[in-house]
Amino acid sequence: MDTYRAEDEDTGSQAGLTTGEVARRLGVAPTTVRSWDRRYRLGPDAHTGGKHRRWTTADVARLERMCALTATGLAPAEAARLALIGERPDTGRTRRPATAPTPDAAQGTGGGMQLGDSRQEAKGVARAALRLDAVALDELLAAAIDEHGLIAAWTEVIVPTLQAVGRKWERSGERYVEVEHFLSWHVSCALRRVAPCAIADRPGALTLLACVPGENHTLPLEVLSAALAQRDIPVRMFGGAVPVESLVAAVRRTGPAAVGLWAQSRTTASRPLAQHVAAMEWGVRGARRKPVVMALGPGWAGQTVAGLRRPTGLAEAVAAVEALVHP
Repeated sequence: MDTYRAEDEDTGSQAGLTTGEVARRLGVAPTTVRSWDRRYRLGPDAHTGGKHRRWTTADVARLERMCALTATGLAPAEAARLALIGERPDTGRTRRPATAPTPDAAQGTGGGMQLGDSRQEAKGVARAALRLDAVALDELLAAAIDEHGLIAAWTEVIVPTLQAVGRKWERSGERYVEVEHFLSWHVSCALRRVAPCAIADRPGALTLLACVPGENHTLPLEVLSAALAQRDIPVRMFGGAVPVESLVAAVRRTGPAAVGLWAQSRTTASRPLAQHVAAMEWGVRGARRKPVVMALGPGWAGQTVAGLRRPTGLAEAVAAVEALVHP
């Protein structure tokens, strides 16, 4: 997949970016870029030879202003007008030349969200989420997973975007809650598309995944479930806030080789529960088995439980399960 590179800033005036590359950088569908060009004359200032149009850094900066303005709720037509003449909507006066980027663009963020040194794709995902653009968001998530793999896309693209949305929500009171829910839902849908939800059971291969009671952050477990399914490892995924009695009953009924217990915060991480599950046994006398219990998530930080595994991340958790079921 072609991605926007930092060196394109230096060569953009000569070679330029394709419409597809611009769309991925902005977090919109290519049809949206073409529509803005057709309706609002936001296309490239200069034309190069051939059929394909090329966008310079100045052209992209103008589109970034368009994205930033529409993300604030401004109507597309008005946002386009301001983007073309470099005006600020609060003053109606020209504040910068037409080629200068907006503060959001200058910071290299998606719609004003601080994304730090995360992959470039995170900025496009953030912009698509802020605009509640379902089509673009699905395309960008699928492309990131395809390009980098499930675990790397989660760690380097999706998690930084989710964290940035959370920070934006905290700074703005009750605003942007819908963005967080929207992004989480589409991430969940993307995970279901890239891996089968059900793998046939094999003796000694089943992994059971559940959030501890009171914990509802299921997305990391969904990523782990999808990654294991991609490796043909059967999984039973129980999601958020599983009651103790239900979790114990599920372990007894399935006899899993491994049990992953996710806790996002220390207030939900329960050492007695983990110890109880780790001590459970099944099978005939003389050949009884116990599950390998993995304490997953930041909530377990600083807790030591004898016999409990504590993977430092999802990649290590996948490797631990693989070693267990495919020794």
